[in-house]
Amino acid sequence: MHAYTVGSIIAAMFAISLELLLDKGKLYRELSFWISLVIIFFFQILVDGYLTKLSSPVVIYSIHHFSGFRFPLSIPIEDFIYGFAMIQLTMTIWNRLKQRYQV
Repeated sequence: MHAYTVGSIIAAMFAISLELLLDKGKLYRELSFWISLVIIFFFQILVDGYLTKLSSPVVIYSIHHFSGFRFPLSIPIEDFIYGFAMIQLTMTIWNRLKQRYQV
């Protein structure tokens, strides 16, 4: 079983479900969400690309823990799924707290 693959998919499903449950997917209609994802993924490609480069990696993923699919460069696709879940969950919680404490 690919623990990192399963974990990242569960995290993404949880984040998406929470957004749909709490705010009916309102976040997905906000330009700020999509701009944030582009910014995060740009820097993730730079950093993860360096850390996971196949020629001399700083971080080594066991083939038994992830899908083996790498894109772009040598970045495991699970890193992007997890990154999406992290940003989306953070923005969902942020928006919910903003609504609750807005004066």
